[in-house]
Amino acid sequence: MTLRYEKKNGIAYFIIDNGKVNVFNPQMHKDLYHAIRDFELDRSVRAGIMMGADGRSFSAGADLKNGFRPERTREQELDAYLFLHEGEGEEPSRPGWEEDIIRHKRMKPIIGAINGWCLGQGFIYLLALTDIRVAATDAKFGLPELSYGFAGVSATTQLARHLPYAVAAKIVLTGEHLDAEEARRIHLVNTVVPASEVVKEAERLVGLIALSPPNAVRVEMEALQIGFNQPRDESIQHGRNLYRLHLLSAERQKAGKDFALKKPTQT
Repeated sequence: MTLRYEKKNGIAYFIIDNGKVNVFNPQMHKDLYHAIRDFELDRSVRAGIMMGADGRSFSAGADLKNGFRPERTREQELDAYLFLHEGEGEEPSRPGWEEDIIRHKRMKPIIGAINGWCLGQGFIYLLALTDIRVAATDAKFGLPELSYGFAGVSATTQLARHLPYAVAAKIVLTGEHLDAEEARRIHLVNTVVPASEVVKEAERLVGLIALSPPNAVRVEMEALQIGFNQPRDESIQHGRNLYRLHLLSAERQKAGKDFALKKPTQT
């Protein structure tokens, strides 16, 4: 069982496939990291879809049986922090690749297709790795980390930037689950559809994204992230610079000519 990465018709599929509720183990974090890197570099792929395999849950989080770090000396802990995966070998000996994933700067859109449980690390990846989210009516969301004694997820996810502060506080401090309709109401997901329609709707959205020029999508993804993270004045200036840069591209000039040809004649 693993993280499957497949490409078809210009779509990259990140398929979480590990048991009934698709928990993550250390190898899957590593596989996902390398899949994300390939996704960014493959110009034939326009967008991605992240989903659970075979209509099962998106992911109920980390595999707690195999997800704990082994005991290490202070010097080993320092080496792991400073030198990341150096000396790790082919098979991950500890969690850690999830941190590389969260820090990775992604400039291609990914649609989240969520069935069933989306908890813990699955929820974290949903926030970090998806831009548009389609949930099944049976989807449930939550961050139970605090009940296991794991703290800090609010900062890792920037949850209070995605959601109103009081909503974010309730999610992380109580561990209560959100159903699909509540997730839609607070704008955690974009739409709720029957379970059988989740992937189909995600593919429809990818099709809409693919109608736009690829470089324009790339620039707009960067603009979205700038607007999310930078102060207003810096965001405006950076956005104008991006606009001017893309205006010079052959793709942009062709798109402008194509639009002019399609524009209705005024009488």
